[in-house]
Formats: sequence, C-alpha cells, structure tokens
Amino acid sequence: MKKAVLAAMLASLTIGAAAGGIATFSAAQEDTQLQVTDDGTAGENLQAEEENSGMEEDAQSFTEAAVSLPTGSIEKTKLADAENGDTIADIAENVMPAMVSITNTSVQEVRDWFLGGNMQYESQSAGTGVIMGANDTELLIVTNNHVVNDADQLAVTFINETSVEGTVKGTDEDNDLAVVSVKIEDIDADTLEQIRSANVADSEEIRVGEQVVAIGNALGYGQSVTTGIVSALGREVKVRDNYGISSYEKLIQTDAAINAGNSGGALLNMKGEVIGINSVKASSSGVEGMGYAIPTEKALPIIQNLMNRETREKVSEEDAAYLGITGDNVDASVSQLYGLPIGVYLSDVTPDSPAEKAGMKKGMIMTGFDGQKIETMNDLQELLAYYAAGETVTVTVQSADESGEIQEQDLTMTLGRRSDYIQTN
Repeated sequence: MKKAVLAAMLASLTIGAAAGGIATFSAAQEDTQLQVTDDGTAGENLQAEEENSGMEEDAQSFTEAAVSLPTGSIEKTKLADAENGDTIADIAENVMPAMVSITNTSVQEVRDWFLGGNMQYESQSAGTGVIMGANDTELLIVTNNHVVNDADQLAVTFINETSVEGTVKGTDEDNDLAVVSVKIEDIDADTLEQIRSANVADSEEIRVGEQVVAIGNALGYGQSVTTGIVSALGREVKVRDNYGISSYEKLIQTDAAINAGNSGGALLNMKGEVIGINSVKASSSGVEGMGYAIPTEKALPIIQNLMNRETREKVSEEDAAYLGITGDNVDASVSQLYGLPIGVYLSDVTPDSPAEKAGMKKGMIMTGFDGQKIETMNDLQELLAYYAAGETVTVTVQSADESGEIQEQDLTMTLGRRSDYIQTN
C-alpha cells in the first residue's frame, strides 16, 4: 500500500552524472511522483507478524552477501569511533581511499538536418564509484547503471589522481546498479598501497534522524563531502523517461547534499560504513534537500551477483557474432497500447540462421540475452559486441500461446560468425 503523493508540481528528478552527461527526467505531477512505501510505520499491527517472520531471513541474506564479497589483497577502510572523538573529517579521511571518479566517454549519433545523414560526436559524463571488492586479477567498483550506460570508454580515477581504464562487469538496470572492474595489473604499486575497500553495514539497522555522510564526484569537480540526516526510509521514486516510467523502490531519503556527479557514491553511517549507494535527487524551485540512496540491504545481493559475472571485453571483427534477426523496438507506448512486453519484436528471422535453429520465430519479442535485460535493438547490439562466434547463450523470448496469453521461454543459441553470413567489401 502506498501513502500520499508528496511531489510538488513540476518537480524534476535528476539521476545521473555531471559535466555534460546529466540524465534529467522532468514531468508534471502525474508523471513524476515521490511516494512512500510501507516501512513498518503504517499498518504496523497488520504487518508485524509478516515482517518478524522475514526479519531473520533478511538479516541472514545480508550477512551471507557481505561475507561473500571478494576482498582480494585490498585492505578495508578504517572505521571511525565517535566515542573517542572521531569526527566527520575522520570519516572522510578514512573512506576517501575507497572512492573513485568515473568518466564515461561515449559516441553519440545525431541527425544532421542541414547536410543530411547522421553525424557523430563524442560526449563525456562523470560519476562516482565505491571500491567494494577485489579478486586475484580485478578491482571491483560499485556504481549506478546510469553512470556507465552506453559507455564506449570508462576512465577510473583513484584518490591520488591516477586514472586507468575500467570495464563494465555487469549491470542491473531495474535497480540502477553496476559493477566496474579494473585490472589490477594496470594499477601502479603506489596506487595499490593507497586505495582501500569500503566497509559495508546493513541499512536495515539505520533509523530516521541518524546522521549520515555522502561522498561523491559532485559536478565532476572531484570528491566532495556533505552531511545530513536520514530523512525517511522506504521511499519510492517514479520517473518518466524515453522508455516509460521507471520505479525505484525502498530508497533511503537524506537531506545530505547530493548533486549531479554524486551518482554511484557512498552514503555512510557515522562509523564510515556504506549504508547506501547515492542514486537520485529531487530538484525544482520548490524542493530542497531530497536525495535518495539505494540501501545496502537491497543492493548487496545484486552486487554480489554482478561481481561473480564473467568480465568481458569487446571481441575482434573476425570473431564478431551473428544471430540472424531483424527487429523493431517495443517501447512503453506500444507496450501499453497492445499489452506487449517491452523488448525487441522479431519482424524477421533469417532461414537457417542461429536464431532459427534456436527456435526463434517471427512475431516473438526478445526480452533477455544471457541473463541481461533487452529493451531495444541498441541494447542487443551493445551486448553482442562482447560475445564471440561459437559461444552458447540463453535467449529469453515472449510470445502469445493459442489462447492469446503471453508466455515466456528461454532458448539456447549457439552464436554464428558474422563473416559467414554477411560479406563486406
């Protein structure tokens, strides 16, 4: 059950990076809403039994996820001790070695209405990341999906201003989370001595009114520190973008200043432990101090899964993969009009292609590729650039059965070699 809408008219939600790459969603009140989900303060008596029964399981799930994060040889950040006089300055000093700046360079294609055709230009945006793990070969950095979305190149900058190239290891678009990996062999010895891995605390233990600290690459100028309190728990933020309405649930609300570029940064308790990943803020002339973070209780199991994924690099043209489909995007408007899932509608499947051999047919809607969500042909093409011919993957499709009901199924496909099907001169 949701409580009353709290958004002011014409409020805008800013989700994104800074310095030329801010993703801003603006809408009227009916499109952009700040809502409250039940967090135990409403209907407490009715929900008490259900919440108590799941509490022990949730705590165990968080603990297991926290323990299973790979630590490698990177030391943890030092914890602050307020009882012994440690201050916010001490928290910032302790945690700063675990923070990185992320610069996303992408190539955008736009229509040239004067000369005709399309033209490309390079754009950059900046965000933040938190070092939260490492394995034998990689440093693992948590950030927001929108910070790394559509990246052609990622630059990760550490506390000593040293920058190295990063690779997107995995993303979860629905929850706006991502993990970026950096090869440890690319990091010089001096930097390795300075960086740290952040400590993580269970966000379920925080209370409204507790003091918190936010660290992030605000406006792309470098790491900055702000402080405030936990203003509310269990917030739901809904924003409208090109694909429809995106909903982010169970967020921590804080009045610690969060600006564009803070995305992917850490929200910390007074020990210097990460309790949330800063993700979104509400901004308009009538809104002050409403920033939101993804709580660790929700984020950590997702992060654990992303860290365990295989890190992929773009394959050579010689090994480029081929499916054998022609598709059209099913966007939010088409989805709502016809009751179809958002994805790629297969307008044609090439005979004797890998897609046909896997069981894909014209009229199906492709919604997943190797466990990752597909909403557009561009999503599919970007993913396919990291898969080589000969690999076997699972493809998720949806189609109507004899009664007209939409059914989902997973198909196994062995990717073909593009050069075997498409001849280029």
